[in-house]
Amino acid sequence: QVQLVESGGGLVQAGGSLRLSCEASDNIFNFGAMAWYRQAPGNQRELVARINDVGRINYADSAKGRFTISRDGGLNTMDLHMNDLKSEDTGVYYCNANVLSDNYWGQGTQVTVSS
Repeated sequence: QVQLVESGGGLVQAGGSLRLSCEASDNIFNFGAMAWYRQAPGNQRELVARINDVGRINYADSAKGRFTISRDGGLNTMDLHMNDLKSEDTGVYYCNANVLSDNYWGQGTQVTVSS
């Protein structure tokens, strides 16, 4: 059973930056794609950024140019650097990982952007 633990959320003013980190309990060299999702109050969970096992990256349109996703096999972590944050970035951010035929989620970390 893989465990994913997010950290780095918090309260930030609009225009500020945050770095989210997801630490995995297993060697992420064995993982397929990993991703960050966001769920705002009253909304469905949506994809923010995704990075596969060979480093191919996809961003939601809202994240392009402001967010950077990365993964570090040595540390078993995946990060999301978020710059120029906007109020619409507010939500719970979840780490997701595909491991063979299974799909895992972290417990989420709250990001609140004040305008």
